[in-house]
Amino acid sequence: MKRYFMICAAVAISAFAALSCQEEKLNPVSVITVDKYEQNDFDKWLEVNYVNPYNIAFKYRFEQNESDLNYYTIPADYDLAVKMAHLVKYLCVDTYDEVAGIDFTRGYFPKMFFLIGEWEYRNNGTYILGTAEGGKKILLSGINYLNYYIGDPNDLNYYYIKTIHHEFTHILNQTKDFPVDFKMVTGSGYVADSWSEAPFNVEYLNNGFISSYAQHSEGEDFAEMVSIYVTNPQSYWDAQLKAAGESAALISAKLDIVRQYMADSWNIDLDQLRSTILRRQNDIVAGKVDLDDITIK
Repeated sequence: MKRYFMICAAVAISAFAALSCQEEKLNPVSVITVDKYEQNDFDKWLEVNYVNPYNIAFKYRFEQNESDLNYYTIPADYDLAVKMAHLVKYLCVDTYDEVAGIDFTRGYFPKMFFLIGEWEYRNNGTYILGTAEGGKKILLSGINYLNYYIGDPNDLNYYYIKTIHHEFTHILNQTKDFPVDFKMVTGSGYVADSWSEAPFNVEYLNNGFISSYAQHSEGEDFAEMVSIYVTNPQSYWDAQLKAAGESAALISAKLDIVRQYMADSWNIDLDQLRSTILRRQNDIVAGKVDLDDITIK
């Protein structure tokens, strides 16, 4: 064995010496490749409607670097990505332009949307509808199911549009924090990751929360209050308060803080924001917006 080792070592040394005497010639073609594509009509539409006016990148092609490798993900369907781009623009971007002004939207709305086709499933039976990262990026998942929900504003909100308003609220809170008084209203009721389990997933209204997920933490509670309020009519909100019984006072107290925060910090009237969103939702349902049109106007 000793002799065999020494022979191998000698061969390696000889090979190294031979190589070291040769002039190295590098291949001019890099082994690192970057996906390249020619702009299609949708890319050009996105440039006119997202990139140029708002500096927002709307990514619909699958990119592994933008994906969370902890989940199995698939690309978003092209045609459904076109529809989602219209929905985000009409129901969110244009809404904040109308209510708060284009300078507000340009300054604070996230600078990247990334679409994936499937939901991100967790081990506890829940799945992620969307995430916000550092105030810059919003992930929207489950795009390939859009056709199942696009005809019903309640479903459309639940699975997609509410998620955007929820995540945008996080971004606003990261810029200007909400009052500590908000947490104190139901401070002992937050249950972190137990929100999806019984009894919390059933009795959340009686506990003073507008949704089961609102019980996760004060940050999620605040974002749920904003996003659920602005994407639903007053009749829905009244029904929720009625079902909450005596705890309706807790939800109403938190809503007062939310409304004051939006007015003081961002000069946004929460009720005006809601009425604008609902009007635009009705436009979508009535077919007044062509979600497939990517002609440049």
